[in-house]
Amino acid sequence: MIALLGKVRKQMNGAVSESMATHGEQYGLNYGVSIATLREIADAESKDYAFAKYLYQQQVRELKICACHIADPKVIDTHEFPFWSRGITNAELAEELAFALLSKIYDINSLMGIWSTESNEMVAYAALMAASRNERTMSEVAFIAIENAVKANPHSEYIAQGVVALVCYIASRDKSVKIGLPHLLERLSDSATKRRIVEELEWRMEYI
Repeated sequence: MIALLGKVRKQMNGAVSESMATHGEQYGLNYGVSIATLREIADAESKDYAFAKYLYQQQVRELKICACHIADPKVIDTHEFPFWSRGITNAELAEELAFALLSKIYDINSLMGIWSTESNEMVAYAALMAASRNERTMSEVAFIAIENAVKANPHSEYIAQGVVALVCYIASRDKSVKIGLPHLLERLSDSATKRRIVEELEWRMEYI
């Protein structure tokens, strides 16, 4: 960890760190290193699940993000879900966890089913974004997850973004999704989240 932190500190950017804090991306310690650079640093490391979990528990932004890349997705099952969900504290981490790790796990449908019911919008957001990239995502499970996420988070711009990304993904792979989508939207209770979803999908679905 000390060696990895040394590589990170060489790339530190105080201005970026201060800007992120201003925009609500709070961490215990933040060196302001870009995501692209952190991905390069992490990719140079071997997959090591135990080491990744250790890094993820540190109160350092860069170590948490590196952990998402160093963890082996093949190791993650339902028993490991609580560990990763507890560490999701903001949108940046939710997105990187979804992109680097959760989008590659085998049990993505179980993850959607469990995390989509969370009132912590960042946990549900991470699940939706991960499912929007995972080749094992099932349309039927995605529809249920969308209903759950919107119900649990009726005033969330992030959930709306995650739902739109997921719908576009499954619709591009399964033509029946476009047919079932109007019925799904009808089942959603009126809320700010639903209105944002409908607004976005009205034009996006034309191109799928």
